[in-house]
Formats: sequence, structure tokens, C-alpha cells
Amino acid sequence: MLTEFTLNGELAALPHFVTSLAIGLLIGLERERNPGSRAGLRTFALVALFGTLTAMLSEKEAPWLLLGGLLIVGSMMIFTYFRAKDDSADPGTTTIVAILVCYGLGAAVWYGHDTLAIMLAIITTVLLYFKTELHGITQKLSQRDLISVLQFAVLTFIILPILPNKNFGPYEAINPHQIWLMVVLISGVSLAGYVAVRLIGQRHAAVLGLFGGLVSSTATTLVYARRSEENANFTQLAVVVILIANLTVLIRLSIISAVASPTILPQLLPILGSGFLLGAIVTAFWWHRLAHQYEIPMPEIKNPTEIRAAATFGLIYGIVIFCSAWLSDIAGSGGLYAVALVSGLTDVDAITLSSLRLYELGKLQATETITAISLGLLANIGFKLGLIFFIGNALLAKHCIFGMLATAGGIGLALLVVI
Repeated sequence: MLTEFTLNGELAALPHFVTSLAIGLLIGLERERNPGSRAGLRTFALVALFGTLTAMLSEKEAPWLLLGGLLIVGSMMIFTYFRAKDDSADPGTTTIVAILVCYGLGAAVWYGHDTLAIMLAIITTVLLYFKTELHGITQKLSQRDLISVLQFAVLTFIILPILPNKNFGPYEAINPHQIWLMVVLISGVSLAGYVAVRLIGQRHAAVLGLFGGLVSSTATTLVYARRSEENANFTQLAVVVILIANLTVLIRLSIISAVASPTILPQLLPILGSGFLLGAIVTAFWWHRLAHQYEIPMPEIKNPTEIRAAATFGLIYGIVIFCSAWLSDIAGSGGLYAVALVSGLTDVDAITLSSLRLYELGKLQATETITAISLGLLANIGFKLGLIFFIGNALLAKHCIFGMLATAGGIGLALLVVI
């Protein structure tokens, strides 16, 4: 009976070693196909098992075994590459680090972090496999792009955590942490669009319109309206880019609303979806007629994560949310709607986020919030149509008006049904 009990106790650890073996085989499978690697399928599998074994022994016998095993594995791999006589293009640093990670994942499995270890093993394999693509990304990104990413990190992980998460001022509508959280949200969406268009390229109208809309649909409209005036040959391309950018605003607002106030999303989506559906029908017609694709530059848009730009948006957002709360209190919903129409002319994000914030605080009803957002959208579409008429050529205005009015009509009709 004692022998049977001991055997069952030993076999209880077997699933941990099976998981480690799978992790080692996964990472080793990728390294096996690399000609310059001196560690492959068997080596990685054995290292993962060794990591689990040393973790088990260090827990029960000697705590120093886990660190000692790590030093042994690292030293052996470095010595292996040091002794190599051939001039391989792979200096071995990546494989050495992968071996150490594999050892650590094997140890993590023993301490009960199986799911995390498997996830990290998959991420490690992906990073190893897509070496060429990752190098291509770094070559496409400029110093300005890298600065944008670093600035976004500052906005998110340095400034945001130190801001107080408390309501201040009249109507308790000003919350520094919440305001900056919205700054991070808008900057993140804008940065994603900016970086994506840098990586994917600028040849396709859909790409230009989609990511131009994520960064700034107003700036995209302004640039391509001007280009159509300078060169009439670009008019049809400009129509497609502008209409797609206009539709992307609705996608952008859906994402923002899902993050800022998910409870109102089921009521807001029908309005955004109606505008998107009608606008997409007209856009698809013009896209189908676009026979050629042109290489034209992406709009030169200010870095969305620059501290000054982020602070400016935060200030605008704070002013809009205060004015919305104040005018809603003294003038009812009419005051809120007036703010929505004015602020929506140039920036629909501010009125959207401020309305959602007031809704979350219980200061606005759902219908008032949806109406304010819709009016801001309609004002924004009207402002962009004005840009097209005054800056672009007549043909551009004639073609764009149907698509943009279709979007506005879908929003307006759905709004009437909701309210």
C-alpha cells in the first residue's frame, strides 16, 4: 500500500512534465528550421523538462538548484556558439535567449502557471518565426514613429497613474484621471491608424480612407479636397478616400463607446450602423468605379501622441464636459444639444466622450446622450461637406455629397426612431 501511494504521488507530477515537453517541442520546432541555430527540437524539449525538474528539486531539496540550472544552460549555449568555426549569419544571441526563456517556462509550469507558460511559449514562437517581418517593420518606421510610440507610453504609463481619480468642480464633472483616460483612448486609436498606414503602405484607397479616418477624418477630407482642386485626375480617388474616412468615424465612435460606456452601446449601435449602411452603399458604388490606383501621400497629420496635442485635447474635452453639464442644468437638453452642434463641427470625439461620461455619472438620460452624439456627428459631416465645397472642385463636391448625405440621413432617421 505504501509503494502504491508513493507511486501515485510521483505520477501526480507527470502532467507538468508533459506540458513542459509540449512547450519545448513548440519552440524547438521553429528553431529546427533555422540553419544557423545550434539548438533544435530535442534540445529545447530537454531544456524545458530540465527547467521543470530543477524547479521540483529546488522546492523539495535545495533552493539553489533552480538558479544553478539556469547558469548551466546559459553557459553551455554560449560556449557552444563560442566554439563554432563557421561564419554563420546568426550570432546565436536569439537562440540563447530562447533557450533561457524555455528553461524559465519549464520552471513556471512546475509552480502552477501552466496557462501563462503556454501563452508565453506561443508568443515566443511567433517572435522567432516572424523574424523577417519584424525586421521589415523596424525599417519602415521612422524616428518620428518611434517617438510617437514612446510618447504614447508616457501618456499611458507615467501621466495617467499619477492623476487623482476623483470628481472636482461644479457638478463634479471634472475628473482628471477620467479626462486623461479619454486622452489615452483617442491617442491610442489615432496612433494605431497612423502606424498601420506607415506599415501597410499608401497605394490603396481603402487603406488611405480607413486609417485616415482613424487618425483624423477632417484632416483627410481637407487634404484630398485640396489635391482634387490641384489635379482633377485625382477626383475619383479623392471621393473614395473621403467617403471611407467618413464611414470610419462611425467605426471609431463604436470602439470608443464600447470602452467608455458599454451599457449604452446596444442603443447607440443602431444609429451608427444605419448611417454606416447607407453611406457604405454609395461608397461601394464609387469604389467600384475607381479603375486605377494612384500613389499619393498620406495627409501630413500632427503626431496624435505629442504631449501638447494630447493636453490640448484633454483641455477641450474638459471644457466640453463642463459646458455640457452646466448648460444641461440651466437650459435642459437644449443647452447640451447646442454644445454638441458647436463642438461637433471640428471634433466629434470630445462631445461623444463628454456625453458618455455624463451618462455614466447619471446626469444624462440614454436618449439625451444618443441625441447629443448624433447631433455632433451630423455637425461634423456638415462641416466636412463645407470643406469639400469651398476647397475642392465642383466634381468632387457633386460626388461626395450623395455619400455623406446618405450617412447623415441614416443617422437622422435612426435617431427619430429611437427618440
